[in-house]
Amino acid sequence: MNIPGAAKLFSAVQDGGHQDVEPHGGDIDAIAKKYPSAPQPWIDLSTGINPFAYPIPPLSSELWSRLPLRVEDHELRRIAGQRYGAFDLERIVAAPGTQALIQIVPRLIAPSDVAIVGPTYREHVRCWQRLGHAVRVIADLDEISDAKAVVVVNPNNPTGRHYEPSRLLALAEDMTRRQGLLVVDEAFADLLGAEQSLVPLQPRSSIILRSFGKTYGLAGVRLGFAIAERRIAEVLRSWLGPWAVSGPAIAIGCRALEDSVWLRQTRDRLANSAEQLDQMLTAAGGRIAGATPLFRLVDHPQAENIAHRLALAGIHVRQFPDQRTWLRFGIPSESMLPRLESALAGHI
Repeated sequence: MNIPGAAKLFSAVQDGGHQDVEPHGGDIDAIAKKYPSAPQPWIDLSTGINPFAYPIPPLSSELWSRLPLRVEDHELRRIAGQRYGAFDLERIVAAPGTQALIQIVPRLIAPSDVAIVGPTYREHVRCWQRLGHAVRVIADLDEISDAKAVVVVNPNNPTGRHYEPSRLLALAEDMTRRQGLLVVDEAFADLLGAEQSLVPLQPRSSIILRSFGKTYGLAGVRLGFAIAERRIAEVLRSWLGPWAVSGPAIAIGCRALEDSVWLRQTRDRLANSAEQLDQMLTAAGGRIAGATPLFRLVDHPQAENIAHRLALAGIHVRQFPDQRTWLRFGIPSESMLPRLESALAGHI
């Protein structure tokens, strides 16, 4: 892969005119306008973000009034490396959320044939297409053909499908032989365990994305990471520019990523809430079509009507225009469960 040559593409963004922002979960302002009489506060189950947010530690006023220090960025990347199983500091890129990385990764190679395993998070398709790549959404890895780049969300959002790291390692080796690129988005992998991640295997010709906000319930902090070969990581850091991650985000990230006790306890809390959610969804006639520790995908013939009735009750879930019988439910906290159960009861 010709990284220096590809870097020249950075300023040559093919805008193709104004493009509307893709619809996503979390658009509470929009849904609230559509249902102005819904009870407050809204319960937002549309995002798949951990409802048990990490407690933000006290932050010094200095963190808000000065630029982040280089040593602080190094410490964040060191701790993230320990957390994810990547121990070479220069292979780790800290960014203001994985979305920022998803938008610049397609600039690493010239416009090419790109295979994205789907259906999946639509921003991957949008960002690769925006840079002039010919994107094919494929159903499985067997359909890659001669793609120059392959994108896999693992576990997948929204279906929950998970590929074993050994299979992705073999794919990365194949991409190395063809001078291509493998992108593995592990945004929902934190709560599965380190053995389910590709990071410790450190394959060449690959970029692995990790999300902080989803796992720690702090999406507003805007923090994410890429783990890649040094030459790729260097280019990504240069494109993000200096001070890409704020001082407060660095401080919160360092504290949370080192807190293994909190992570274990939160995994147990999520599992308990997920079990209760499964029971409610099944009782309402839904079929669990996919799952991760942070969400459930439900298939129901009356999905659109259920989403409407839930919105009337002030509960927002994720709908899929291309899959009209699907609904994605983020795992609710204990305090949300009674209200959700009451709203679902009308569909039993």
